[in-house]
Amino acid sequence: MRLKKFSLSFGSQIFKSVADESRIRILHLLYKNGELTISDLEHILDFTQTKTSRHITYLKNSGMVNARKIDQWVFYSLREEVEEIVNQIFSFLAKDHTLQKDQETYEILASNRELAQNRFNKNIFYK
Repeated sequence: MRLKKFSLSFGSQIFKSVADESRIRILHLLYKNGELTISDLEHILDFTQTKTSRHITYLKNSGMVNARKIDQWVFYSLREEVEEIVNQIFSFLAKDHTLQKDQETYEILASNRELAQNRFNKNIFYK
């Protein structure tokens, strides 16, 4: 879904949101990987829970991020309405070393999680 109206007010919120390196890193991970939890972001970015929550709350209040709660977990994702502008922003930052390193860390953690899940499933299956 594209933004139907891009107002000055909403535009300023987006630009304020991407004015902070930590929020750019969070947005990039959500952009590249879909839904993530606070815990996922903390591990990937090596942020404290407080810092991660503060920035995610800012992004949520600015209208850039959705939150979806399942049991005790909250999953954050980019809002469809901002994907086009976020895509443009990250096309300029595609070769940024920090963002690339964050993505590599995500892929390692995702791979480890998959391996752990496979081990867990095998243990259940063989018992």
